[in-house]
This record gives sequence, C-alpha cells and structure tokens, in this order.
Amino acid sequence: MTGGWKNSVMKRKLANIKQTTWDKSKELRRELTVAERLLWRKLQRKQLGAPFRKQHPIDPYIVDFCCVQNNLIIEIDGDTHLQGDGPGHDNVRTNYLEGLGWRIVRYMNLDVMKNLDGVVEDIRKHL
Repeated sequence: MTGGWKNSVMKRKLANIKQTTWDKSKELRRELTVAERLLWRKLQRKQLGAPFRKQHPIDPYIVDFCCVQNNLIIEIDGDTHLQGDGPGHDNVRTNYLEGLGWRIVRYMNLDVMKNLDGVVEDIRKHL
C-alpha cells in the first residue's frame, strides 16, 4: 500500500516539474535576447529546409533552438557561460543531451550579432 502512495506522490512531483519547465519555456519564448531574436528570424518557417523550435524543453533543460527532425540543438551563449559555474554546467547539460542522441552546436551572442550569415551557414552545414 505504501508503494502506491509513494508512486502517486512521485508522479505528481514529476508532473509539477514538467509543468514548471513548460511554463518557463513559454516565458523564455516571449523574452528572447537580441541575438536569439536575430537568429530566430533566420530559423523560423523552415527557411533552412528544416523546422526549428525555440526555447524548447527537453527533460529538465530548455534549449534555445532545436530541430527535432535532425536531432540538432543550437545554443546561443552569453558571457555568463564563460564565467564561474557556467562551463561546468554547460558540460553536464551537453553530456546529458548528447546521451539522449542530440547534437549540440554553440555560438556566442557576439558571433550571432556580428556574423549572422556565417552562423546561419554553419548551422546549414550541421543540418
């Protein structure tokens, strides 16, 4: 009897975590950074020949952009990814997502803002 109760509690907790992740992803979709907004204009509506999603939840993480069809994740990183726990957190996240079969490509905000065409061409190669 106890196992059933614990199972029920665990399912509710997991459902709450999933809902929180989805709610956060909706919020992030409305609040794209300048670099994310620039790149999204090039990725949306299958402009590169494949559909992309923005601020998409994958398990406990929310990725900037992903193409489910090609198992490709695009991350746009700011300076915080280079400081403190940023690199370590990115490695854990990358290993987890790669373990699920995703390929991850990272670009810095500045690269997107200064060389958008080059970034888009590089993404096209990864597709």
